[in-house]
Amino acid sequence: MATRAEVDGFLQQLLAPERFKDYGPNGLQVEGRDQIRKVVSGVTASLALIDAAVQAQADMIFVHHGLFWRGQDGRLTGWLKARVERLMVSGVNLFAYHLPLDAHPTLGNNARLGAELGLQSDRRFGDQDLGFIGDAGAAVTLSDLAAQVDSRLRRAPVVAPGDGRTLRRIAWCTGGAQGYFESAIAAGADAFITGEISEPQMHLARETGVAFLACGHHATERYGAPAVGARLAEALGLAHEFIEIDNPA
Repeated sequence: MATRAEVDGFLQQLLAPERFKDYGPNGLQVEGRDQIRKVVSGVTASLALIDAAVQAQADMIFVHHGLFWRGQDGRLTGWLKARVERLMVSGVNLFAYHLPLDAHPTLGNNARLGAELGLQSDRRFGDQDLGFIGDAGAAVTLSDLAAQVDSRLRRAPVVAPGDGRTLRRIAWCTGGAQGYFESAIAAGADAFITGEISEPQMHLARETGVAFLACGHHATERYGAPAVGARLAEALGLAHEFIEIDNPA
């Protein structure tokens, strides 16, 4: 068992949110009971995850996508009111870490996605050094890489094939990081892996020859939260459970 303050202090030290300019608040977003015995981790603080955590008798939820974002209306009405009300009535704490969870060198979304795909980063790139890039190991083809993504993430990627070159340097950045594609190209990537694709990336892949693989926002960001949840539980003597709320996006 640990206090909420102890959990908060551990996460702040581990994830160092002060290093990042983010799109919303990192850390404790909804205050619940003071004593914490069980943590549930998940990707997004959806009502489905909150309900599942309450059913699992969790005292706190740790997620990547919290409830509050820059530019949001902020009024507690509709879906936002329903989520906050469920948390407060049940006494469950909500902790959310966005960019700090993407960036952590061993437990973050990018690090864990790389491990899942057998990739190791040797440098960072892009805004706030969120992108990872490294050697492919043995030179691989685009079809090899796409098959690996399909097998490990259980989702067939949307592929902009580039010029068909052998892939020696692979870059990746989870979630909605399609805007990092140009930075990945400048960093020397032969292929870039992320969650989503927008209209410009198909043209850039054709014109630069660098392949682009959109593997799903949720699918690429489902590894960091349980890794941190497990580390938190181990350090403070808590129970931990990762709850998957499927999302095809």
